[in-house]
Amino acid sequence: MSLSLSSSILSGMISIPSPSFSNSGDTGFSTPLFNSVDFLRWSVSDGIRSSRTASWPRVPRKLFKVRATLLQENDEEVVVEESFNPKSFPVQEGIAGSGELPDGLPYNGFEKWIIKIEQSINIFLTDSVIKILDTLYHDRNYARFYVLETIARVPYFAFISVLHLYESFGWWRKADYLKVHFAESWNEMHHLLIMEELGGNAWWLDRFLAQHIAVFYYFMTVFMYALSPRMAYHFSECVENHAYETYDKFIKTQGEELKKLPAPAVAVRYYTEGDLYLFDEFQTARPPYSRRPKIDNLYDVFVNIRDDEAEHCKTMKACQTHGSLRSPHSIEDDECGNVAGCVAPQVDCAGIVDCVQKSVREPSPTK
Repeated sequence: MSLSLSSSILSGMISIPSPSFSNSGDTGFSTPLFNSVDFLRWSVSDGIRSSRTASWPRVPRKLFKVRATLLQENDEEVVVEESFNPKSFPVQEGIAGSGELPDGLPYNGFEKWIIKIEQSINIFLTDSVIKILDTLYHDRNYARFYVLETIARVPYFAFISVLHLYESFGWWRKADYLKVHFAESWNEMHHLLIMEELGGNAWWLDRFLAQHIAVFYYFMTVFMYALSPRMAYHFSECVENHAYETYDKFIKTQGEELKKLPAPAVAVRYYTEGDLYLFDEFQTARPPYSRRPKIDNLYDVFVNIRDDEAEHCKTMKACQTHGSLRSPHSIEDDECGNVAGCVAPQVDCAGIVDCVQKSVREPSPTK
């Protein structure tokens, strides 16, 4: 009697939903790639989750769906402009190049000195590249955007490469980092496709310059990430911050003309059609389903690209604190209601510089 009663209670409490895979919109890529994305989407949820995002309260998944649906049905409401406040980013917050220390950890004098050196090098490199781009592309906007987007997606390839290497060695096994960085590269790839459709890659010299810079940038980022992930993330934050400022300036000066031009088909497909799981995945500072863009013209496209760059900056800022990155979709299944008070202790070191710092700060225990 007790055994049958317990069985019935357990059968009523436990339900295992079967995953349902949705087809992605037409992006010009083959089906196996989307199958791998779906597999990643369902399999990583059982993997090791040792990273955290910026803290925000836990909200039920259904609420996000309802909110997104209501925003999409309201044709007169521009969702993107309301989801992001340009007045608070990035100048006032000092996101990139301000010399601010990463949040979440106490730093001694030696660590602060190391961080300032890293950021100073990054700012110098970024400013040097910006001056070159300003000289070459001061009156060719789409070509400049093409070069920027070719370069901007390279760090995420480098991060994933090093993380896979560490994973093979059994050092870091950060599933959420791999998910988020892949989603970031997916977003930047679509930015690049948009610029190509707008004719930004029409000149052979522009393609040659952008692709060769990207190759050099890849190996530089791999080396920098192995040396100090914090430094590599800050450098990527500086690059994304420049991209945000570039698009913001372009929108303000060419906004009226952009509103008269149609949106590229690839932009409409990416932002409004198919499975938007990866679109939500790279935005670690906001809940999933909370941003659903409306694309009516070219102006809307560039507003969304600009806001994407802002989300990349926020994610790169969070990554500078080791172990703080968390997939937005993983948060929903977290057993901790308070993300900020649920940070697992980190016993590993992030890169060569961090290992040296910990060896200096923490003497090895005597046996």
